[in-house]
Amino acid sequence: MYAKYVAIGDSQTEGVGDGDDRSGLRGWADRLAEQLAPLDPGFRYANLAVRGKLIGEVRAEQLEPALALAPDLATVVAGLNDVLRSEYDGDAVAAQLEEMIGALTGAGARVATVTYPDIGEIVPIARRWQPRLTEFNARVREIAAKHGAVVVEADRHPVCADRRIWSTDRLHLNPSGHALLASGFADALGLPGSDDSWTHPLPPRPDPGLVRAVAGELRWAATFFAPWLWRRLTGRSSGDGRSAKRPTLEPLP
Repeated sequence: MYAKYVAIGDSQTEGVGDGDDRSGLRGWADRLAEQLAPLDPGFRYANLAVRGKLIGEVRAEQLEPALALAPDLATVVAGLNDVLRSEYDGDAVAAQLEEMIGALTGAGARVATVTYPDIGEIVPIARRWQPRLTEFNARVREIAAKHGAVVVEADRHPVCADRRIWSTDRLHLNPSGHALLASGFADALGLPGSDDSWTHPLPPRPDPGLVRAVAGELRWAATFFAPWLWRRLTGRSSGDGRSAKRPTLEPLP
């Protein structure tokens, strides 16, 4: 079906939240590759994603290496880091995304991308950015339709904003979330054995109560939001000094 799969993007594609830097990161792209491998005996996979990258950095640093690998399948997931920046330029971000999707489809690859779920459900303090995200998702669909790419419609399924599939930092999917997103990509690509079960809601959860909810928000803000904000203010990135975990096409272990 697909012999060469290349993934480009930021932390979600790198696999942050699914494993760690000591034991290794897995992530939805690795999980998707695991579903693809049995379908072609010559299957090989590269993952060029690096955490913290803005979409312009993904295009500048990952697009040409991806094209050089001549994939027949590519995933492009980037833009959320830009949406959360005060200097966000929707037109510029959309142009970068279109350049990547257009170049890869033009080179003969099947391209898949994703929309982002309601960020306010995951991080209430980020609700003010939701209009930007809604507009960005609309651009993703327009660009994909123009170039014949497929889209995992994460924003249309409430389960994708369920905190139980997100890590405690609320910025990255946890292992369950990465598995769910891999299933979403498999479904969008029509892989054998895939279906829409990834869209089904999780069982209802008990209301934590106001006191516990407020305490949880304060704990999250001190533990995760403050360091993230400090990196933004000081111009640093979680990806500084890092390189791609699978820079070349290789078979899975």
